[in-house]
Parts: sequence; C-alpha cells; structure tokens
Amino acid sequence: MTTSDDGQTWTIADLADEYDLTHRTIRHYEELGLISPERRGTVRVFHRRDRTRLALILRGKRIGFPLEEIRTIIDMYDQTPGEAGQLTYLLDQIAARRDDLEQRRADIEQTLRDLREVEARCRSDLRALRHR
Repeated sequence: MTTSDDGQTWTIADLADEYDLTHRTIRHYEELGLISPERRGTVRVFHRRDRTRLALILRGKRIGFPLEEIRTIIDMYDQTPGEAGQLTYLLDQIAARRDDLEQRRADIEQTLRDLREVEARCRSDLRALRHR
C-alpha cells in the first residue's frame, strides 16, 4: 500500500498474506471491533495500530484465549491503568490458562493410565478364555 504522513499502511490483502488469514477472518475481527481500519470508499486501509492488534489477536488465539478475552486484554492498553494494568491482567489470565492446561494434561495422563489398565485386563481375560 502507500506510505502517508503518519506511517505505513496495509491493505486487507497485505495483512491476509502476511498472517496467512482469509479476508473474511480479517473482516470478522473488524465486525467484532477488534480492529478498526480506515475506510476510503470501499477500500479498507490498515494502520500500524490495526496490524499490531491483529498480531496480538492471533497470539492470543494461539495460546487459547477466546476472542472476548483477547478484546479485554487489547482494549486495556488504551484505558486506565494502561499498559501496567493490561500486563497485570494478562499475567493473571496466563496463570489461569496454564492451570487449566495443567489440569487437562493431568486428566489425559490419568485417562491413559486407566486405558492401559483396562487394556491389560482385557488381554489377560482374553488369554484366560483361550486357555480354557
């Protein structure tokens, strides 16, 4: 796209290519108010703020946050107490997410142990049946 007085801008195609997203996904984030590109007629013009927010959205999704939680975290940057509040909140959310994942991992490990136990019993019972 072009460079203006306030910095570089990107088209929806530029961002879709850069982040390997569909145009529809980017428009969806716009509809949700997560990004707010400038409109020049029918053309969306994305500024550095939109690009940064898009990267944060994708990072949040990658670590498992729902879009509403991502919105809360991103929007906190522009509100009081600003970046410090945002980071404190984010650390709390990361701890909660980590705890959830650790519990899921423990549950999966227990399920695998249970499956191995049931499998061993089934094999033992099958051997006993074959030797009758």
